[in-house]
Amino acid sequence: MDSTGLLGAGDLEVLRKDFAASPAYRLAQNAVTRVTVDDVAISREIINGTGHSWSVLLDDWKVTNQERSGRCWLFAGLNLLRVGAMHKMGLKEFEFSQNYAMFWDKIERANYFLEAVIETADRELGDRTIAFLLQSAAEDGGQWNMFAALVGKHGLVPKSVMPETQSSSNTGRMNAILRSQLRQGARAVRAAYAAGGAEAARAEKAEILRVVYRVLCIHLGTPPERFDWQWTDKDREFHRDGVLTPQEFAARYVELPVADYVCLVHDPRSTSPQGRTFTVEYLGNVIGAPPVTYLNVDVPLLKRLTAASLSAGEPVWFGCDVGKMMSNEYGIWDAALYDLPSVYDTPFDLDKAARLEYGESQMTHAMLFTGVDLGADGASRRWRVENSWGSDTGRDGFYTMNDSWFDEYVFEIAARRGALPPELQAALDTEPIVLPAWDPMGALAR
Repeated sequence: MDSTGLLGAGDLEVLRKDFAASPAYRLAQNAVTRVTVDDVAISREIINGTGHSWSVLLDDWKVTNQERSGRCWLFAGLNLLRVGAMHKMGLKEFEFSQNYAMFWDKIERANYFLEAVIETADRELGDRTIAFLLQSAAEDGGQWNMFAALVGKHGLVPKSVMPETQSSSNTGRMNAILRSQLRQGARAVRAAYAAGGAEAARAEKAEILRVVYRVLCIHLGTPPERFDWQWTDKDREFHRDGVLTPQEFAARYVELPVADYVCLVHDPRSTSPQGRTFTVEYLGNVIGAPPVTYLNVDVPLLKRLTAASLSAGEPVWFGCDVGKMMSNEYGIWDAALYDLPSVYDTPFDLDKAARLEYGESQMTHAMLFTGVDLGADGASRRWRVENSWGSDTGRDGFYTMNDSWFDEYVFEIAARRGALPPELQAALDTEPIVLPAWDPMGALAR
């Protein structure tokens, strides 16, 4: 290749001859042009060697289904809380309304977005932070602290009280409308700020929120202020609790101390010291709620805390990069599940830190750990995962995660603050390092 960087005819001829000279490349071509590369590269050794039995197993319920939406973080959080609710009500199956939680996340998120627009109203539109805010308006994703903020402020209701709608299960069109209104609103808020300052901007914001609330009611239904709750348990015994508000229902049937949970992450980048707290700029939903804060720890601690929680009978909410080295057909995650280096005759050697730095990995999905297989030495070997993609994927909707995958692609868990060593509990109270709004550690909310 010459000094201009031009890809010339000679260069192309070298590439052609390099490929044609290898029988292995031609064999790979013959295979991959007929079937998917995953079918060619999948490791039979890993498939055959991965067991699906557990020394600790909690789930005896059916999985949920987030359908065509990005509500995994809400589903995982509500799936965590439903375990205690089912036990308390004597039910074999129960779901909190995911639609109700999403409704309040959407309106709170709209308010959060417009407040960010007001805060940055004196910046040029070309500012990277403003560009990010406009790009990410009306997203479905979220984080543990955002889930806790919704439960704390708005409570919960049973799914039967506010069931799914077409738009809650397929959010694309609704989100496009919300995004359009919020971007239009951002223009109006910025103009009001320029003319009359923050007071005028907030008056404009109030009008925009009226429209957003209207759109949400049309698509999702109107959230109940109170409802009559009664049920028949698994032993066919009838119960009546009378009329409750969502906050009263949550106080009565959420057994876990949601506000006491903290978010622990493994961020191995050199810019992210272990034992320090982090936050991501403009990552949140409820104004006035505690900010999204991460405490950076190592993977062995994440595993120990997760295994201890499971052994104590409590599932664990976690966030990961779900699409890497996974098989829906076999319901398996393993760090070496696909032998891509052999197929393509080239290394895939970015480590966990480099994958974050170069855009190859980020948090994309939240789920629930519901089991673990511990060896005789007490070390974890594999993990049981409850997904929210319905029962047609994995093994009736559940998956097996080998320990190697946890190392590489699990980034965070929600854990009780009291489960941490004293020095890390103290670290939670330190001033967090602020990462930019577009940092990959905020990606689960997008």
